[in-house]
Amino acid sequence: MTHSSAVSSRPTAGRLVEEAFSRVELEPHDVQGVRPGLEALADSLVCETGLTSDGFQRARDGIDDSLRRLAAIRADRRRHPEISNVRIAPQLFILGMPRCGTSILHALLAADPQFRAPLMWEVAAPSPPPEAATFDTDPRAKAFDDYVSAAFAGEWQDVLKAHPIGARVPQECGMMLETAFRSANPAMMFRVPAFFEWFLDTDTSYGYEVHRAWLQQLQWHNPRERWVLKVQEHMYHLPELVAAYPQAVVVQPHRDPVAVIASISRLIQVIRSNSFAAQDPAALGREMLQLWNHGLVRSMQYRAAHPELNVYDLSYRELAADPVKAVRGIYDHFGIEFRPESEAGIRRWLAENPADKHGRHTYRLEDYGLTQDDVREVYGDYMEAYRDYM
Repeated sequence: MTHSSAVSSRPTAGRLVEEAFSRVELEPHDVQGVRPGLEALADSLVCETGLTSDGFQRARDGIDDSLRRLAAIRADRRRHPEISNVRIAPQLFILGMPRCGTSILHALLAADPQFRAPLMWEVAAPSPPPEAATFDTDPRAKAFDDYVSAAFAGEWQDVLKAHPIGARVPQECGMMLETAFRSANPAMMFRVPAFFEWFLDTDTSYGYEVHRAWLQQLQWHNPRERWVLKVQEHMYHLPELVAAYPQAVVVQPHRDPVAVIASISRLIQVIRSNSFAAQDPAALGREMLQLWNHGLVRSMQYRAAHPELNVYDLSYRELAADPVKAVRGIYDHFGIEFRPESEAGIRRWLAENPADKHGRHTYRLEDYGLTQDDVREVYGDYMEAYRDYM
């Protein structure tokens, strides 16, 4: 099928939106909250000529899955109104550029029994709310791992070399925010520049309202002393994040953007490979070069205007060289007790998850039409501001 015939066979954006809503039961508040983001995404998807028929269907399936998961946690809340009274435990957010150790840091902190991270299986299948007594044996975890084994094959298997995926792996906040259609996730999965521009300009308060509902859902019958939460896109909307979680503390790892842009370009190329018949590596490199800079500029501006935000800056080099020492620095900064079981959990995770566990993630900046000077020209202000952490 040609690109033009593939596009002409798609539903209109309006029909895509209404058909998606018809498959779930949502209260008017959520329909109103979801609609702007869903409409922006639908408009972008139906106009993307490079998207294959399979890729377009994958996008529709993702929309349905996000709405299904939102409907599920709202239905549980109606059945169990006490969920809305759950007092969310203190939060530590990890944010910053991708490929700078945020996923490893998320997993290391989640290995400490005092921390709770959302796990991939429970974000994929949140209803009924997870129970502490059956958390380690819940059959939804095996179902998720079975899905991963089937889905991440062929070229997509390369995703696992760069980003861990599994039932017991901590899940990013983006998978919760996307149920409100206030997430940048679609801009990773697909080439949807108009949607990303909408995401930059929109108020994401509704997204963080839904995010809080997710934490209450997961914490209700399986609480811990504090949450550890992570996604890079928080840096695009720090005002909304802080309004939702005024007592939150933040960890921001830093790494030379030259390495970051090469690595994330390769990862996004692989992620998009089963939805696009062809990709232009140079165009992808330029896209990634600008996309992440938007978030860094915004986060730097917010931090400068709000020095009261409690942020711990961390060097990727230090995290890679001595993870236990690096994590201990976080605890010391925020006054969190580093217990014997904290260190034991962290060291156990390191032993069970050696580097390159799923193969080596290789990348070169020149493969994406970029030079080191190109990156430094865009990220010069950031690199200067955090030169001690590069």
